[in-house]
Amino acid sequence: MQYLHRYQVVSFLFVFAFLLGSFSISAQRADRGSYNYNSFKNKQYYFGITLGYNTSNYKVYRSESFLLNDTLGLVQSFQGPGFNLGLVTNLKVGNYFDIRFLPTLSFATRKINYGNVESNQTFDRKMDPVFIEAPLQFRFKSDIYNDMKMYILGGVKYVFDVSSESRTKREANLVKIAPSDFAIEFGFGCQFFFPYFILSPELKYSQGISNTLIYNSNITQATVLDKVISRTFTISFHFEG
Repeated sequence: MQYLHRYQVVSFLFVFAFLLGSFSISAQRADRGSYNYNSFKNKQYYFGITLGYNTSNYKVYRSESFLLNDTLGLVQSFQGPGFNLGLVTNLKVGNYFDIRFLPTLSFATRKINYGNVESNQTFDRKMDPVFIEAPLQFRFKSDIYNDMKMYILGGVKYVFDVSSESRTKREANLVKIAPSDFAIEFGFGCQFFFPYFILSPELKYSQGISNTLIYNSNITQATVLDKVISRTFTISFHFEG
């Protein structure tokens, strides 16, 4: 299912890139009806705010100890909801490319589910991180058509959990996750040019590239894990001007 999910995401992005190219070809020299865009096309940079809804989880990799232990027979992760609030800074590089920096405060819910062999019961390790995110993105945009542009984006981001329990002793007997993380992200969206602002609905996927598990040989819940990688889907609405 994980490979199928990854294949679907990549396939969808390829289809969207193809549509973006087709849209650009059909939109060339078709900007005569884009009156609102004329107010923004000469701006080299602009700013805004972003609001978003996210769902995130961990991709857990089981260790060899998972096969040898006689206590835990199940380890899996479930998605949880969250929301984002941040700022947008955008620098235009020509007519088709942007460099974007979006410092964001992100609230999330993630949990790892364990199954006990002896009692045949499950229990959760729930986490409610509060992230400060620093994404650096590169965006490729289509030509304008009726005050609208389509775009794809890619980039990297640094993430820091300001509420991380890894620095406290309150959860001493539970699995801990490192507060810092790096991720790659990609997505797509549309720009709608209004008289006084630009609205950009956007769908984005983030994949962690570092192992965030803090290993502790004294905790069975940690020894059955080899790696813990973060994954996040985000639906954002950017208001820029």
